[in-house]
Amino acid sequence: MTEGQAQADCSQLQPWLIGRVAVYLGRPIEEIDPTAPLADMGMDSVYALSLCGDIEEALDLQVEPTLAWDHPSIAAIAGHLSDHLAARAAAKK
Repeated sequence: MTEGQAQADCSQLQPWLIGRVAVYLGRPIEEIDPTAPLADMGMDSVYALSLCGDIEEALDLQVEPTLAWDHPSIAAIAGHLSDHLAARAAAKK
């Protein structure tokens, strides 16, 4: 996902995050509940940091390494990222 894609359609964030978490946990996408706490699904600190790196690379957006603990579900992370992307887009106008 590129920055432009994320800005154009923030609804793509959650499916993209689900896909990344599924890869890290070795589970099918269908088994990933976006509202469940990541820790409860087996996401550990190494995977959480890797997810932060994926987000930073894909969205060109620096995130705190505690992102997955501060926003403990995929839905919460997607909402947080959407807010940041919207603010960045508004600042560029």
